[in-house]
Amino acid sequence: MSNLLPGTLIERTFRERIILVGVVFPGLTAELVEEELDELAQLVDSAGADVVGRVVQRRDAPDPATFVGRGKAQEIAELSRSLDADTVVFDDELTPAQHRNLEKLFGRTAIDRTAVILDIFAQNARSPEGKAQVELALLRYRLPRLRGRGTSLSQQAGGIGTRGPGETQLEVDRRRLVRRMHRLEADLRDVERTRSLQRRSRARGRHRELALVGYTNAGKSTLLNRLTDAGVPAANRLFVTLDPRTRQLSLPGGETVLVTDTVGFVRKLPHELVEAFRSTLDSVRLADLIVHVVDGTASNAEGQMAAVHEVLVEIGAADVPELVVVNKADGAPDSAKALAHGIEGSVLVSARTGEGLDELLRVIGDRLRGSDRVVRLVVPWSRGDVLAAIHREGEVLSQSDGDESATLQVVLDDVGRARFAEYVATP
Repeated sequence: MSNLLPGTLIERTFRERIILVGVVFPGLTAELVEEELDELAQLVDSAGADVVGRVVQRRDAPDPATFVGRGKAQEIAELSRSLDADTVVFDDELTPAQHRNLEKLFGRTAIDRTAVILDIFAQNARSPEGKAQVELALLRYRLPRLRGRGTSLSQQAGGIGTRGPGETQLEVDRRRLVRRMHRLEADLRDVERTRSLQRRSRARGRHRELALVGYTNAGKSTLLNRLTDAGVPAANRLFVTLDPRTRQLSLPGGETVLVTDTVGFVRKLPHELVEAFRSTLDSVRLADLIVHVVDGTASNAEGQMAAVHEVLVEIGAADVPELVVVNKADGAPDSAKALAHGIEGSVLVSARTGEGLDELLRVIGDRLRGSDRVVRLVVPWSRGDVLAAIHREGEVLSQSDGDESATLQVVLDDVGRARFAEYVATP
């Protein structure tokens, strides 16, 4: 794994050897902690390193100095030396003081789950926006952990107003990081303004919007490729897709909707990442329907769904209508089917084979139309422009032609009903 900023990552010539550390606190079970360590091992593998050992400890509360207590920390140090490990990774976030104390005890690098996830994001970001978001998250994480290089003061030139103590190198580094963070935040605000203009343009086109969300590696990108031929990279690894992609999708009723694939979620997703990717995740908050893709082969699918819902609450998308799609039906048919049967209104599919996709499209169309309402409009023939707009923006169920006007039964959403309010027929 790399400790460098995006843009300075180098080709790895070896895979680091990693020891994982998890702690069972009151309210947690050993099974849950082991499951989280299994996931952490996947994250470490995605970051390009190998797990050579793991340590699990029971504690009533974190030790303020070393998280695990000095005795256990010394045991981990001895294990690291015996296994020739390069880095010790903790499943829980370490404070800056714990981080420093542990590295002194271990004589090697000590990091936490957050640092591993940030490293993976740094490797996988491709677009300028994605790289800026990841770098901002990295800087927010590193700023409180910044360490000075000794206590010496930097030189300043002599003269009136310049004499006296200089700045420590730590202060110089901190100010440089803060300036860089402000620049990145300004750049991302510019991107958000551009995205807002694009959203307004889409709103004028009256296309409904879907957002694909789900736990990382649930198969969202594969599903998008199957539905729209998007050509999005998809692999059996965590966080392969970071940059959102939007594609058009035609539903069986003839409607065209926009589908956006978003970054995958994970338990203990770093707050720095949620904040940095907030503008990207706005596509979820503003969607007409969230399509929540769930891995039907996962041993703790309910826990993964809960982790996704936690992020949806954090970004203000908890009230957006949700359709659960249980994916990978071909991988574990029995467990996937049982999971789908336990979730009311869910759809069972296999994005890899195409199984269940026709049913998925039908349900998406029904869910979107369920939020609409049928209205009766009477439009004079002289307003051909209005008639054309109605056919373009709504679903015309029937039309009867009179001498001076046409009477239509049309499915319209709230925006469409407001736009054509003057043509609504009185009861």
